[in-house]
Amino acid sequence: MRELWTTLASMMGVWAFSQSLLQTVFPAEVRFASLKFIHRICNWFSAYCYYDITEIDGVNTNELYNAVQLYLSSSASITGNRLSLTRGLNSSTITFGLSNNDSLIDTFNGTVKVLWEHVVIPRQAQTFSWRPLPEEKRGFLLRAKKKDKAVVLGSYLDFVMEKANEIRRKNQDRLLYTNSRGGSLDSRGHPWESVPFKHPSTFETLAMDPQKKAEIMADLLDFANGESFYQTTGRAWKRGYLLYGPPGTGKSSMIAAMANFLGYDIYDLELTEVHTNSELRKLLMKTSSKSIIVIEDIDCSINLTNRKNNNNNNNSSTHSFSPPGAGSCSTEDGGNTITLSGLLNFTDGLWSCCGTERIFVFTSNHIEKLDPALLRSGRMDMHIHMSYCSFAALKILLKNYLGYDDDDVERQFLEQLEQVIEKAEMTPADISEVLIKNRRNKNKAVWELLEALRTRAERNDAVKSSSDDEEQEKRALESPKQGQLQLHDDKVH
Repeated sequence: MRELWTTLASMMGVWAFSQSLLQTVFPAEVRFASLKFIHRICNWFSAYCYYDITEIDGVNTNELYNAVQLYLSSSASITGNRLSLTRGLNSSTITFGLSNNDSLIDTFNGTVKVLWEHVVIPRQAQTFSWRPLPEEKRGFLLRAKKKDKAVVLGSYLDFVMEKANEIRRKNQDRLLYTNSRGGSLDSRGHPWESVPFKHPSTFETLAMDPQKKAEIMADLLDFANGESFYQTTGRAWKRGYLLYGPPGTGKSSMIAAMANFLGYDIYDLELTEVHTNSELRKLLMKTSSKSIIVIEDIDCSINLTNRKNNNNNNNSSTHSFSPPGAGSCSTEDGGNTITLSGLLNFTDGLWSCCGTERIFVFTSNHIEKLDPALLRSGRMDMHIHMSYCSFAALKILLKNYLGYDDDDVERQFLEQLEQVIEKAEMTPADISEVLIKNRRNKNKAVWELLEALRTRAERNDAVKSSSDDEEQEKRALESPKQGQLQLHDDKVH
């Protein structure tokens, strides 16, 4: 036993001496070049090639990483023995994926086999970083045979992207995003905070004229299926909508119906939390494709008025906006505010093309307050007037809240409702409140609605008659003055 330990000690001594001798004779550069050469020889004779797909690519999240993660979570491709199970807040489904540093084999077209490995390693401490980085470096390692290289880089990765998009639309919960205060970033470098989007509004339940709804749905489908058209015409794959009208006419419900119809996420942009044009661009860069970017109440969220009414500002590039109540064009800490030029570039400039398949939706209660530069095509392509409830929209509300079709309501009631609905000028929100209060007694709900419409119509007629009388009195008072002025002019002449 003592001889064995003596032999091991001698061998270790010889190894240490040989290592020190090699370091002395061969410099570090020579050793590094030799290892690199050996590595190239091994790769030359190896039958496999490797591809790294990192989570973060420069300053942006790698879209291919998210697609692979979603693709590997599908039940058709999961064959691993160790899976990571997750269930999001307010989510009804359990998702599973590849665990950290685990691998699985996937087959494509029955002949091409690839190996996926989820590589997670701790990130080394950095002395300086312009944004917070996650504590771990995540990525996927793809191993494939060299003979299958063209198929893997071509049709296989395209298949992964298409499959991920299909899974995202069908199974993944849509999200509602809002921008953080001051454009602050989270641990993943994202300035957006999200919650599951559960709004039940659809075009079927939306109280609007059916013909107008059909036009909007056709326009949305043309946009979603128009990738080749936008590429051929040289236009950015985006579209802008303006929803304007009185409060309570269903503008927010329209946005939710658009998102549910297309399967898009919603980014609710709060302009009062954005301080500079640079922050606005960063927010746009961090939005994903197949999304709806919403700016609600643009006429009152910031001081965005028509330039014709601003005599002090003659140059659109220097026309700036601050939150309501601000007395100057800069914030309290001396920072700049959003300029009209920055907002226009956000919707229809070079920075608006940093993503694809995006929809911009603006809402306003007073379209006359908006600057004409925002209203032109290319920024707000389609203007949708959300007006008071019409008779066609009323029938939709009766079906939604009471389950009534045209045959379930007596003909005389329908005729009376049709006669008074236009004069009443009630919003769908007002009518919905009447139906909700009496939904347990459907007949009472119809009677209450008819009485509410009649009361509102009579009040509108009274207000209109009063305004007409005041206008006639004003004209009568102005007529003698005009006559006296004309008589005075005749005497002078």
